[in-house]
Amino acid sequence: MSTLYITGDVQSDKLLNSNGTALLIGMLLDQQVPMEWAFNGPATLKKRLGHLDPKKISQMDVEEFVSVCAEKPAIHRFPASMGRRIHELCGIIATQYKNKGENIWADLTDAKDLTARLRVMPGYGEEKTQIFIALLAKRMGVKLKNWETEAGVFSDANPRTVADITSPETLLLVRSWKKAEKAADLDKRGNPLKKPAKKASTKKTTAKKP
Repeated sequence: MSTLYITGDVQSDKLLNSNGTALLIGMLLDQQVPMEWAFNGPATLKKRLGHLDPKKISQMDVEEFVSVCAEKPAIHRFPASMGRRIHELCGIIATQYKNKGENIWADLTDAKDLTARLRVMPGYGEEKTQIFIALLAKRMGVKLKNWETEAGVFSDANPRTVADITSPETLLLVRSWKKAEKAADLDKRGNPLKKPAKKASTKKTTAKKP
């Protein structure tokens, strides 16, 4: 196990490494914005609210919470939609996991069960779930049975995602990997990117007169 390094801010990274709720929120925000911006979101919320307590967040009016997320600098490029997802996530943590994000995996032995739990969380699709399982195993020492299978390609040693970042140097390696994959029209899994289908031409043709 080695400490997760991502935001470049000591206190923000410390929160991610010690608080399961913060880690889940950071992972939730990690799309369509730089990784540092996404994973600094939990620390930003804690500063603004004075806490990162799932129950207290879930008891807030959702639009009031969204307004906190949207304060400049916003926690995400799309603070409203992400704020609502965080609010819903905190409600699940509060009611089903005794108000602690880490309880989602603390009592499990098989990563298959963790996949099932994560997939019902707002914003946690197949790929994000796989990356989070890899993150727990590689950075947090949470190596449940079948974690490699459930993490898929993200369980390998290639510097693909946040799960592979432990220092400024490895952060650069991940960025380089992503850049190379994008240049080759490949996604994080190494699969060809789906290109948008070309629209059929709507240009009218006029028949030539004989």
